[in-house]
Amino acid sequence: MRFALGAAFIGVLYLLGWARPVPRRGRQLAAVVVCGLLSAVGYGLVYAAEQSISGGMAAVLYGTFPLCTAILATLGRVEKVRPRALAGSVVALVGIGIIFADRLQVSRAQGVGVLLVLVSVVVSSLYTTILKRAGSDVNPLATTGVFLATSAVALGVFAAVVDRRPVPWPPPTVPTIALLYLAIVGSVVVFAAYFYLLKRVTLMTISTLVLLEPIIALIVDAVGERDVVLVPRTYTGMAVTIAGVAVSVLTPSMRRAPE
Repeated sequence: MRFALGAAFIGVLYLLGWARPVPRRGRQLAAVVVCGLLSAVGYGLVYAAEQSISGGMAAVLYGTFPLCTAILATLGRVEKVRPRALAGSVVALVGIGIIFADRLQVSRAQGVGVLLVLVSVVVSSLYTTILKRAGSDVNPLATTGVFLATSAVALGVFAAVVDRRPVPWPPPTVPTIALLYLAIVGSVVVFAAYFYLLKRVTLMTISTLVLLEPIIALIVDAVGERDVVLVPRTYTGMAVTIAGVAVSVLTPSMRRAPE
């Protein structure tokens, strides 16, 4: 529902003359559609994994995203990854590990959840790399609209087959407000900004920026939840992560790898 509402919102913007140009070439449109399907797979894997592992564990595992992206960017000859950018992503991953060090115990039963998150990381890195190559001359809002619509259809089919729970009616107020926020801010704004950056910065830069998400989430939780307390280890981990992101992001711009 979140992705469907986001796609509908962008559809309205398109009718008003925004969100253009849209993907017109067949290969370009196919690439965005495939990436939308991969996004649905990635989200589904994470949601399934968090039935058995903690959010902290998932955050640490997703810290491997820059490393996986670096491998795919190199294999696909999309970018030449500089050692400094790679080192920065490793340092940032260590910082995430420090923050969630007390939540890293994994039982045998949780092993499947860990595997699902790691597969999701590969899937996310794959569609990011594809979009870096395919969506350079498309309006980020247009890319987001096709991307979200495709993901919404795929996840809708999955929910209808697997979940089968009816949509609450009438819609409860607080969850509905949260859903609308996720649709507009968490989907339209965030993905459009993400695709905008993909056109202008390196894959390593944008993939390393993702490691700031768990830090922001911790700060929001600490402000809004009385039970969340930030200890010295947490601040140490934040500092290490931010330093790693800075090293990676401030790396000089990289040229595309030769075709």
